[in-house]
Amino acid sequence: MKVLSLNRSRAEALPTSQGPVSSAIRKRAVDAACPIGPDGVEGDEQADLRVHGGPSKAVYAYPSEHYPFWATVRAQAGLGSWNDTLPWGSMGENLSLQGLLETQVWQGDRLCFDGGLELVVSEPRQPCFKFNAVMGFAQAAKLMAQSGYCGWYLAVAQGGVLRPGAGFELRPGPRELSIPELFRMTMRS
Repeated sequence: MKVLSLNRSRAEALPTSQGPVSSAIRKRAVDAACPIGPDGVEGDEQADLRVHGGPSKAVYAYPSEHYPFWATVRAQAGLGSWNDTLPWGSMGENLSLQGLLETQVWQGDRLCFDGGLELVVSEPRQPCFKFNAVMGFAQAAKLMAQSGYCGWYLAVAQGGVLRPGAGFELRPGPRELSIPELFRMTMRS
């Protein structure tokens, strides 16, 4: 398991169906090592702290294995060709991960990196209208809800420095609630 890309962004105006809104969903890859502290990736912003960011949602991780799905549905929506690739960070994630899917992650699990950085799985991401806007079609949030390809938020248990390409170990937590179970529960409410 490893971090393929470390991503961040500043809040900026995002055109949506509800008019322009402030958002930092358009993450861009960082080529160098970056500190991660209690508030998340240094230099990253969240526009609406009521629903993103804060101690339990400091970092957002997304499996790279789902990227081909999103490229395909975007092509079906007429937004590019079948062999287009989306840049890392396109889902709004801070960490584009390889080798770890939602079905393997439980609330309380820990992602442990060399150097002491330790991140704790807190909850799944819930898609919103901003995801539709950044993906370019109105059904994106609905497809995330149906597919369960949501990624998950992480709290910072121990800060540190992270480099793109870093490997990590998954240390199981109490294994009471899985990310898919939590996602289904939150999407029903």
